[in-house]
Amino acid sequence: MKKIYFLICFMLFLTLKPWAQEKKSIHYNLFRPVPKAELREMETERPDVTESPITLDAGHFQYESDLFRLERAPGENALTNTFLFNQANLKLGLTHSTAVQLVVQSFVYQREKLVEDGTIARSHGFGDLTLRIKQNFLGNDKGNFAIAVIPYIKFPTSHVEEENRHEGGLIIPMSLKLPSEWNVGMQMEVDRLQDTEGAGLHTEILQSFTIGHSLMDRVTGIAETYYRYDFSHHHWGNFLNAALQVELATDIKLDGGLNYGLQHDALKSYFLGLSFRL
Repeated sequence: MKKIYFLICFMLFLTLKPWAQEKKSIHYNLFRPVPKAELREMETERPDVTESPITLDAGHFQYESDLFRLERAPGENALTNTFLFNQANLKLGLTHSTAVQLVVQSFVYQREKLVEDGTIARSHGFGDLTLRIKQNFLGNDKGNFAIAVIPYIKFPTSHVEEENRHEGGLIIPMSLKLPSEWNVGMQMEVDRLQDTEGAGLHTEILQSFTIGHSLMDRVTGIAETYYRYDFSHHHWGNFLNAALQVELATDIKLDGGLNYGLQHDALKSYFLGLSFRL
């Protein structure tokens, strides 16, 4: 728990620290929103695993959601299918370079089938809450390279899992704009997560690489690869992901795709999502 409390203090520190800001934006904050004419281009954390290092403009709200996501997790003893409905990331711009995010698992339905005898166990209900703070360091308004940090803590509010504990971690997303409308993203992440069985915790790292390009007017194709490494079980998980994102309007985007684990026991998920900004 001490590590979790440290994460909370670090998140508060990031929020309060007066990072350097451009003069044109220094007076905008949660209570004095950036005028619509001066808004940055809409950036989303989805549909890929790699987060965006660009923060939401001060005083504005953004909704990003898995309208539906299916996660299939093969295991030694059971096959678990998890259905997530409206897993939403609620984002609020606080300052020129700081935003707070609350990830809400509105409804979770889980079906577990035991390999040994085919017994099926079902559970459903409200999921977990995750609090995140994004602090941009470079590239929020200009330049081709951007970097940020996103510390987070997950609160075990779900009643779907019998054993559920606090989790936390630190995400460092980066992005690079290339000629001919090519965009590259990279991410380094360290997580303190609950063990699959029991109430213990273990450490995992994640590194990702994503590339996106406009396929046609208002349609972007995204391809991504990433890996996870579990230090406790010395286990690797490698993933190939693909998604499409469609800009329905200036502040509305629809997306869909898949995250495909290459190992037999790796998680495989399929999703449809929606994002909009106010």
